[in-house]
Amino acid sequence: MPYSTPENSPSLNNLFSLEGKDALVIGGAGLLGGEISYAFAELGARVFIASRDVEKCRDFAATLRNKHPNCEVHCYKVDISDKVSILNLMTQVGEVTDGSLDILVNSGWSGRKNTFESISDEDWDNDIEICLNGVFRSIKAAVPLLKKRQGNILTIASMYGHIAPDYRLYDNKKFSNPPSYGAAKAGVLQLTRYLASFLSPDKIRANCISPGPFPFESTQLENPEFIERLSAKNPLNRIGKPEELKGAAALLCTEAGSYMTGQNICIDGGWAAW
Repeated sequence: MPYSTPENSPSLNNLFSLEGKDALVIGGAGLLGGEISYAFAELGARVFIASRDVEKCRDFAATLRNKHPNCEVHCYKVDISDKVSILNLMTQVGEVTDGSLDILVNSGWSGRKNTFESISDEDWDNDIEICLNGVFRSIKAAVPLLKKRQGNILTIASMYGHIAPDYRLYDNKKFSNPPSYGAAKAGVLQLTRYLASFLSPDKIRANCISPGPFPFESTQLENPEFIERLSAKNPLNRIGKPEELKGAAALLCTEAGSYMTGQNICIDGGWAAW
């Protein structure tokens, strides 16, 4: 493969383009997944958004089309705890894309707030089922589509997949971080590295982003003292803004990141740096 020179290397506009690409974002109407959907639309992709709440998905798609009128958006219902639902989703997407896919993003999540003392076996099983098993099932079902275009996978982990929560931050169960969440996200990180290795013969890349503190607006309004403690835990001394995920997602899912696989980018304000 010949080396390019500065004069003939691809432009950044071309490297970051998703024109002609098909991207499926599971959880693509959510707080963080929604920003990724917007990023892909802005870069020219045809976007497929899947969610448990299909009406929310359609409402979100309408706002996305208003912002990017030339973007083709499709919405589907999916339950990532249900293998049949996932397989149906891939069939529906494949009917539009001729059985292929360029990008799969797993941003679906549904967890139960718990402390170590309050979490039950049922709570633990539910969180692992959604946050880890559902990610595995979605990827497993999508790989045949991804193989046809040498596509790539972006998983969403968390800083709590590689560091522990500071118990002093959490003043009540409602805002606690359950042990099941970090355990599942650690599994997502390792699954991503595994996929980067074992899917490389098919030229499929697999990478991960680990968001830091991105609390819902309702949490910010309801517990400002908690937000102050979160902000003070990282060098940038603030919580994250959801749009701050867009750049990393664009890098990892375009040709700009074509030599990156098995990587985890932390978007946490430097939380894990000290």
